[in-house]
Amino acid sequence: MSVTLLPATEQLALLRRRALTPLELAEAHIAQIQKLNPRLNALVDFDPDRVRAQARHPRPGPLSGLPFTVKSSISVAGYLCEIGSTLNRGSVPAENAVAVKRLLTAGAVLLGTTNCPEFLMAYETENLLYGSTRNPWNTEHSAGGSSGGEAAAIAAGLSAAGIGSDSGGSVREPAHFTGICALKPTAGRVPAAGHLPPCQGPFAFLGAIGPMARTVGDLELLFGTLAGQDPIDPACAPVPLRPVTLEGAKQFSIAWFEDDGLVPVTAETRAAVEAAAHALQRRGFTVKHFRPRALEAARRLWWTFFVQCGAMLYEPAIRGREEELSPTLRDFLALARSEPPLTAISLLEAWVESDRVRAALLQEMRECPVLLCPACSIPAFRPGERAWTVEGRSVSYLDAMRFTQWFNLLGGPAVVVPVTRSAEGLPIGVQIAGRPFEDEVVLAVAAALEGAFGYEPPQLAL
Repeated sequence: MSVTLLPATEQLALLRRRALTPLELAEAHIAQIQKLNPRLNALVDFDPDRVRAQARHPRPGPLSGLPFTVKSSISVAGYLCEIGSTLNRGSVPAENAVAVKRLLTAGAVLLGTTNCPEFLMAYETENLLYGSTRNPWNTEHSAGGSSGGEAAAIAAGLSAAGIGSDSGGSVREPAHFTGICALKPTAGRVPAAGHLPPCQGPFAFLGAIGPMARTVGDLELLFGTLAGQDPIDPACAPVPLRPVTLEGAKQFSIAWFEDDGLVPVTAETRAAVEAAAHALQRRGFTVKHFRPRALEAARRLWWTFFVQCGAMLYEPAIRGREEELSPTLRDFLALARSEPPLTAISLLEAWVESDRVRAALLQEMRECPVLLCPACSIPAFRPGERAWTVEGRSVSYLDAMRFTQWFNLLGGPAVVVPVTRSAEGLPIGVQIAGRPFEDEVVLAVAAALEGAFGYEPPQLAL
């Protein structure tokens, strides 16, 4: 197996033992990118000479020599950051996002930036600039979105690890589709300065920059570098790292549920969640079957903020240029406009109600602070699909993705861990979510679960 498919922690161990040099590790990733990126369409700005220049003299630090990638909605100085839109064609930031700066300061080597859907408003990665990113498990299927380029790159060993962003499942759903791990951290644990569009207004608590990698240990490694207050970010919290041991994590009871009682999931998804619950029980965790009642209220409010407010925030940028937009973004805007227009009163009411619903969820989580549930109704779909038959019922596009949206409204952490595969051989992950600022608890539970399952490389990458 290629060194590029090893966990990032193992790649770093090889570098520290001088079993290979940073340049040799970079060359291995360059070769994997050149071999597979034409089929996957994961990286959109990649220059092997720039990679080699960094790898010859990497900065000293905890990540020295580790190759990584960045979603092309997170500013990287000198690299394309077009957010998948022809309206931003050729846009190159002058400064690094805070999260990127922290990885570079820690010595990581930037490979390039990765594909995303136009203005991030889709659960599949496709745009008019670069086309569709494909799933390394089956290139006829999507790698998900909006961090689909990151997910495909990491799953296939084009990148050791990377960062994406998540306002409605955008690191977790692609991780589920491609068989890797991803963390949506608590809003404010990782600085969002430098993300485009800015994580402001409702997106200050809906959205977060988060690590994506092949193992939970790799997520912990990156989170330890990324987390920490940015003194000029008003949404960034002064919360120190608080590592949680396996025994410490067992003090937190876990509630698990296979669906939300409204939208069905595939039988294989149900089986994956149940298998995960039993695996944690065998590890000594207290596990009970319980579904919070406030989930649908959280989802409705997420819809108001993400769909309706999101469309309103983009309106000035796209006014008069809608003929230049991708069909996927046009569909999103049509969906938003089909809703009654938001007024100052209705938006204020939704804002107040979000605090009530978040409090209700936290009240329900007092007995079981950790939740285990699906990441999605279905495994990876084919590009352009927008409805599926599940358990004899039709499930629409956004309904299938609702399982991640609750935790964006809550603002708390959620991790996806790969567990099994569908009959078609597509990965199925499960989601572990927790209360705000208990990211380390969620990561510790995820690490325990990963011990029973975990990442496997797709055949294409071998």
